[in-house]
Amino acid sequence: MADTKSQASPEDILVGGQAVIEGVMMRTPHAHSVAVRRADGSIEVKTGPVRRLSESWKPLSWVIVRGFAVLIQSMYLGIRALNFSVNVSMVDADDKGKSPKEGSALPVVLSMAVGVAAAVFLFILLPLWITSWLRDYIPAVHNWVVFNLVDGIIRVVFFIAYIVSISFMKDIRRVFEYHGAEHKVVHTWEAGEELTPENARLKSTLHPRCGTSFMLFVMVVSIIVFSLFKFDSFWAIFLSRLLLVPLISGLSYELIRFSASRYRSGFFRMMVSPGLALQRITTKEPSDDQLEVAIRALKEALELDGIKAREAQSAA
Repeated sequence: MADTKSQASPEDILVGGQAVIEGVMMRTPHAHSVAVRRADGSIEVKTGPVRRLSESWKPLSWVIVRGFAVLIQSMYLGIRALNFSVNVSMVDADDKGKSPKEGSALPVVLSMAVGVAAAVFLFILLPLWITSWLRDYIPAVHNWVVFNLVDGIIRVVFFIAYIVSISFMKDIRRVFEYHGAEHKVVHTWEAGEELTPENARLKSTLHPRCGTSFMLFVMVVSIIVFSLFKFDSFWAIFLSRLLLVPLISGLSYELIRFSASRYRSGFFRMMVSPGLALQRITTKEPSDDQLEVAIRALKEALELDGIKAREAQSAA
């Protein structure tokens, strides 16, 4: 494998990732890689290029708009990575020693649709119904600002309750350990240090650009945005909630991106602290074996990113 540190630096490449079943997906601007630990101790890797949606349509690179585009693409890549890790687990369970095969995009699209529908019900429809019900018994909730504040608090409570409840599951705890490994390795890369378990072990499992923090930003920002658009009927309110998701996710993306590089100072530290606190649930201390998987994923992504960058320069 090529020396990735000689090809790029933390200042040149922004990296991120996601934990999957017994593994980690890492993404760079032009590539992604999924590394999964198999039952025999080996590491199965799948890499692929990443073409930004904004490269196909320029408006998707605009401020705020780009946040929603990044969210959609991240969901698609994340579910593909998760499906790959599940396929590896199924192959190991069958004990046939085969390599997992890449399936069609249909299961990924269906998984995204089911996930989005579940999120809409749990974090938009149900909180809205409860808040509307409370309005009949608590006069203060008739105030539009109070209505959205109560609705937002219910959403946050549901989100935290969901995170806490799944954290007790053994398999999810393993995913949270790989989540911690992902963060430690990203911190190591950003510090400009060699990607080794020894260096990564000393880093924090908390990261200001984490998806957990992003979701918390979304829920807080939504309280403000929803309060700006007043409707009377239940279904009009619900529809407006759906239509405003791109705006809210775009604003949240810009906020978390802006605050992430400044999170060690005063006001910005206060902004990111709730998300970092919640990450104490969604990340756990990983083993060196798990750090090795995250390191392998990042190295593979960085190597492919360098290849794609050179190809783009040659074509220019």
